[in-house]
Amino acid sequence: MSYKILTLNNISVLGLERLPRTHYEVASEIQHPDAVLLRSFKMHDWEIPETLKAVGRAGAGVNNIPVDKMSACGIPVFNAPGANANAVKELVMSCLLLTARNLFPAWDYTRNLQGTDAEISKQVEAGKKKFVGFELSGRTIGVIGLGAIGVKVANAAKALGMNVIGYDPLMTVKNAWQLSAHVKQALSVEDMLSQVEFVTVHVPLLENTRHTINAERLQNARQGLTIFNFSRDGIVENTAVCDAIKAGRVNSYVCDFPNNLLINHERVITLPHLGASTKEAEENCAIMVADQIRDYLENGIVHNSVNFPEMDMPRSGKHRLLVVNANVPHMIERISSAISNATLNIVDMLNRSRDDVACTLVDVDKPIPQTVVDEITSRKGVLTVRSL
Repeated sequence: MSYKILTLNNISVLGLERLPRTHYEVASEIQHPDAVLLRSFKMHDWEIPETLKAVGRAGAGVNNIPVDKMSACGIPVFNAPGANANAVKELVMSCLLLTARNLFPAWDYTRNLQGTDAEISKQVEAGKKKFVGFELSGRTIGVIGLGAIGVKVANAAKALGMNVIGYDPLMTVKNAWQLSAHVKQALSVEDMLSQVEFVTVHVPLLENTRHTINAERLQNARQGLTIFNFSRDGIVENTAVCDAIKAGRVNSYVCDFPNNLLINHERVITLPHLGASTKEAEENCAIMVADQIRDYLENGIVHNSVNFPEMDMPRSGKHRLLVVNANVPHMIERISSAISNATLNIVDMLNRSRDDVACTLVDVDKPIPQTVVDEITSRKGVLTVRSL
């Protein structure tokens, strides 16, 4: 079996090397692709080929992918959570240090100095008092979202001697094991903002996370708050933050998402979406998503999909069937019936569901006839069927 992979953005070579050329054809222009690899390409107006079986996003966010449309077609969307976590953590910590010491405005001040060296020296001594900063040890930072990135940020801040308060009602056991035991828990965003001098957000952009930092919450925040947003545009309500800066309630805002309101606003620092922009992060994301695409195409295994259930079943022989269907009753018995009608014996089976999508992996003792695939495909609610 060979597969065609379409790349809609430049993908790290280290990732593409995970797809052996003996079984994979990879190109930026290719007809009838089995899978797509992308980074920031906007797929919402992209026509989905009938051959498409999987989408891999070499990064964490999937706002550029029509996930609901893919689900309706029985196509899993994979991402790479945690692969860029260290890159984002280091950027947050860099900006934390830079803002505490006022290095952004200080550098801007010195780069505009004019005159002889002696005159510049005098200006430096006269002007440096405007950029007096403070040390981070003993200060308090809040981390909203304790996923792969948030946990690393919290632990790094603790290592700097800071007091750390975390908030994440959906924190996983896996991430909890990695979090420093010295990180305190906030009961709510409001509870956190009333206590911290810095706050950094690390949550996906969803309806319930949009404007997590908003005007109402900033009214009761601790005076002089500094806000960091290297997550997604929309998590922080920009107008509310700018108003709070003017009112003196917020000290500064640092984010990765420039716009006309922010780029020239006093005490706002915007960067050109640098969160995951390191060579290492790009390589890690590409490797992770390429491995996931390969495992799904070859074995029906699902890891780190944003719309499909986790599926992991070791092979029990050479003959495997994958069925993706709407999450409706009686589907397993229909699949089993089609298999038994072909006098195939089921060696192992795994069925999982997530929201409106269900997946079934079946290992059988003999080759799977096309008639079995056709019979299951004809059933109402079945989205895709593949013999692997």
